[in-house]
Parts: sequence; C-alpha cells; structure tokens
Amino acid sequence: MEVEPKEEYVINEEYKIWKKNTPFLYDLVITKALEWPSLTCQWLPFRDSPEGSDYSVQQLLLGTHTSEEEQNYLMVAEVRMPTDSTVVDGASYQEHIKSDQTAAGFGFGGLGKVNVKQKINHDGEVNRARYCPQKPSLIATKTVTADVFLFDLEKHPLKPTAPGACSPELRLKGHKKEGYGLSWSPFHAGHVISGGEDAIICYWDVDTLNLSKSGSSLDPLHVFKAHSSVIEDVAFHRQHASVFGSVGDDKHLMIWDIRTDQSKPVHKVEAHSREVNCLAFSPFSDFVLATGSADKSVGLWDMRNLSVKAHSFDSHNDEVLQVEWSPHNETILASASIDRRINLWCLSQIGAEQDAEDVEDGPPELLFIHGGHTSKLSDFSWNLYEPWVIASVAEDNILQIWEMAEHIYDGLEESDLPQDNPKQMVDDEDLE
Repeated sequence: MEVEPKEEYVINEEYKIWKKNTPFLYDLVITKALEWPSLTCQWLPFRDSPEGSDYSVQQLLLGTHTSEEEQNYLMVAEVRMPTDSTVVDGASYQEHIKSDQTAAGFGFGGLGKVNVKQKINHDGEVNRARYCPQKPSLIATKTVTADVFLFDLEKHPLKPTAPGACSPELRLKGHKKEGYGLSWSPFHAGHVISGGEDAIICYWDVDTLNLSKSGSSLDPLHVFKAHSSVIEDVAFHRQHASVFGSVGDDKHLMIWDIRTDQSKPVHKVEAHSREVNCLAFSPFSDFVLATGSADKSVGLWDMRNLSVKAHSFDSHNDEVLQVEWSPHNETILASASIDRRINLWCLSQIGAEQDAEDVEDGPPELLFIHGGHTSKLSDFSWNLYEPWVIASVAEDNILQIWEMAEHIYDGLEESDLPQDNPKQMVDDEDLE
C-alpha cells in the first residue's frame, strides 16, 4: 500500500510521540522486525517457566507474505515473556527511545526476545493460521489457492529439509477461491469451517481421519450457501456446539445451525452500511457477539434481538479488520483497523458520564488506543496467560507484543470486570 509523502511524515511524527510516551502508557512493549510481513498472528497454548528464571517462554503462530518467488513459511516463534517480578530498567529504555531501534522494547529488562523456532514450507502466503483447540499442534492455514492446509507441527522438522516442498498432512477441498475466514470448533475436535471469496462456507470433520499419510485430501462434510458476495470471516459460537456465524461483503451477518437447512441461515441481518470484515462471539455469553466493518464501526449484538444493534463503537478512522474478545475479562473487546490502531473497549463504561475534556478523547467505553504501528494492521491475538498482553502484526514486517499500563485499567478491575459469573457478560438492560 503506497503512502503519500505528507501522510508518511504525519505517521512518523505520531510514532515519535508514541515512542516517547510508552513508559507512561505501557507496562510492556516488545517490538520485533520480522524478515517478511505476517498476515496472521495467534498465541499458542504453551508456556514454560524455567526454574529460577525471571521469564516464561511462550509461543506465537505466524506466517509469511514474501515477494516475487521467495519461499513462504508457516512459522512458530518463541517469546521470552518477563514475569511480574522482573525488575524494569527504566534508564535503559530512556536510551532506547532516543535511538531509532525497532527490535527492542520496554518493560522486559532485556528478556523480551522473539526468535523464530520452526519454519514449515508453505505454498504462497499464509492468509490466516489457527490451531485446533483440542490438539494445538494441528494447524489449519488459509492459502492463496482455494485449499485449506492442515499441518501437524510435531511431524515437521524445525527447519525445512527440502527447499520449496510443501507437505501438509491434509488438504481440505471445497473452495474455488481463496479467503481469510477460518475457525475451529471449541467443542468437537477436528471440526473446522472456512469462508472465502467464492461466497461459500465449507465445514470439515477431520477428527477421525488418519493424518499420518502426508498429501491426502478431504471434501467438506457440509457446504453452506447464502451470502451473495465474498465471505470475509467465519466463527464458531463459544457456548453452543452446532452454531456458527459468518459475515461478508454483502453487509450481512448470518447465524447458522448445522442441524438445520444448509441453504438458509437461522438468522440473517444487514449488520452494517458497508462490508462486514470480521465477527467474534463472546467466550462468556450465550447471546453476545461483535462485528467489525468497512464503515469504521464495531457493532455489538444480542442474538435474542438481531433486528437492532445493541451498541455501535465508533472511534476508528478507517475500516475495522479484526475484532477479538478478551479471554480473561467479560467486558473487554479489542478491534484493529486500517487506521493502524488497536482499540480496547470496555462494555461496562457504555453511557458513563464524561466531562468536556474526556469527551475529546473519545466515547467513555474507549479504554485504550494502541498506536505503536506505522502500517496497516493484519492480525492480533490476546495472550492466553497474561490478562492484558496482546500480540499484533502489521504490513511493514513489525510484530509488537504489548501490555497497557496497569493504572489505566486498575480502577475497573473489581467493579467493572466481573469474574464471578462467566456465563453472564452483559446485563440485559445494557443491551436494550
């Protein structure tokens, strides 16, 4: 994406301001310049804490988007995350912010290292990669071809043995065009859905298949057709095993039930005024979900009444590309946009009173804006073990791992981030 010289100047000046203020806004910032941009980013459910160390080792799932004929890879990166007891050397960071370093960070006492541990040959760029919840070593990837690839990380060496040879354990057939929508069932091992530019949703069951023979393929168990244009995203419901959702360029949100007619969703609503790029079901609620759109807004929905949005989050200056709920706090939602920002929203603050000065900073539910990226965001992921840590990747090769300062959310911790009843995320009156 070409950037005009004037816009590039503004971006650079904003970045300098952000960099200077990071010690006040963040408890952690790790910045890593990858060799190639990654279009995908997801924390793997892995954490090792070496005895006597002041850090833990965690893993990130990444991909590459190379240029020309360069080889693409599915990658696993190891991240050394500082523990809560790690002493921060603020003086060393003051030296860092005076420099132009990009492969550095704040809040980790020199421990915030990111190293690519495993590289697996991949045909074309990795549009999206997601692990199977019941078997985290099993990775599904959306490719530039129509197929979805399945790789078992445990069956591949840390470095490719044969240049260029892509050998997934399974190729999932059914699509005619590429796409980005990909989701594993949190309930049924091996159940995975995919949406693409061919406007169809494919549903596969790979649970009972023998994946030992590399190169085999599988046709979909179900194919769902109702969208009239590109399907941008799909997601399984987090509470009901048979339910999933889809969104697309036809502006529609559709809710499906695999037990019913595959040509007709159980709910269909025009969710936004422009294309809908993403959706996410709450991990804590039977009814709550969020959508992100090219109309620059994030929509909050109650499945008991999809005829009207429960709320619209408005603060982004460009298309919303990704939304994801915090796996730790019921009322916290994050959204990423072409505007290079990741916004963190707090549902419990909707409608809260503001003074004139606060109004200028955005709506009351806007908890935090991460402004550390200087290019269009591609993907982000909430850390599974550290409640406020997020990893994000952008088109300029930059990976950032960050945690906003505790003083920003500290006042919300007990009164506004309920933990006692995970089934109830938002009160009924909040959704009226």
